[in-house]
Amino acid sequence: MDDLLANYIYHLKLGDMQEYNDMSVFPLYSKGDDSLYITLKEALDTDLLTVTEIDGSGSVPELKVVNMANVPVLLLDGEELVGAKQNRVLNTTILLKENSETVIPVSCTEQGRWSYNSLEFKESGNVAAYRVRRTKATSVNTSLKMNGEFRSDQRAVWNRIDDMSRDAGVNSRTRAMSDVYESRIEDLEKYHHLFPVFEDQKGILVMFKGEVMGMDILSSSIAYFVLHWKLLKSYAMEAILTDEDNDDVEAGDAKFNGLDNAKLFLDNVRLSMDEKHKSVGYGCDHRLEGPGVVGSSLTCKDQVIHAAFFSTEDQKKEDMSSYQKRRSFRM
Repeated sequence: MDDLLANYIYHLKLGDMQEYNDMSVFPLYSKGDDSLYITLKEALDTDLLTVTEIDGSGSVPELKVVNMANVPVLLLDGEELVGAKQNRVLNTTILLKENSETVIPVSCTEQGRWSYNSLEFKESGNVAAYRVRRTKATSVNTSLKMNGEFRSDQRAVWNRIDDMSRDAGVNSRTRAMSDVYESRIEDLEKYHHLFPVFEDQKGILVMFKGEVMGMDILSSSIAYFVLHWKLLKSYAMEAILTDEDNDDVEAGDAKFNGLDNAKLFLDNVRLSMDEKHKSVGYGCDHRLEGPGVVGSSLTCKDQVIHAAFFSTEDQKKEDMSSYQKRRSFRM
């Protein structure tokens, strides 16, 4: 792993563990605070950013973003944009240059629509659910190794969204991920109230039934405050659907040592092998794979802007189980 990123992970501070319905959350803290950028939501809310199809015909894996702000804008890996010809999510974290026009890599999250319902995109308020982000991260890593492109395995992304729809019992006309989120608004709100954001918090490390799911950490506590609910929902949605899908399975060991498991996950993150690529915007995009871990990070001017890591333990077993259930569901 790159020394800058390894040192950053080593010095992360874990806050007190919070728990609700088999989901545990550790607030994450780091030294320093850079707020020299604004988030996607802030830029869209102040009409400083427009996101459109790249042209009238559109292109599934690409969108055009015009940043009219005099500061960089942070687009977070997995953030969902809705509208235009079909909903999409970001394939990687991008720090857009100020006063710029950029073509960004995305994945589709609405398989059953390819027609305009608006000229411009807006943000959905969601980050792709954990299972979608993990699958997407793995395939983007592979794409970068093979051809240097930030492309996902679109079919695998659609399959994960189909899994979500099946687990939630949602029959979406356009097979949209946002419809699954909409179906669980009341359940998600409980997590919102029980896992608040704290002063100076910059990230979260999330566990389900004692096993680490993943983590996100940003350089700015201000940006994290804006993104906290989106990121929390990404993990909470997975916890809700997994719990519903396994009602007959005995709950995890209530005596697990959450702090030890969290520290072990961070140790495995630091053992990850790092491949560095030029980012679409400012900085360098790092792709990381380690023992039971897959992740990515954006660094710029000797600073870690965003890092996200996901557990890959038992992923092959889950992939086979999901395939069998999805096949049965479709039949």
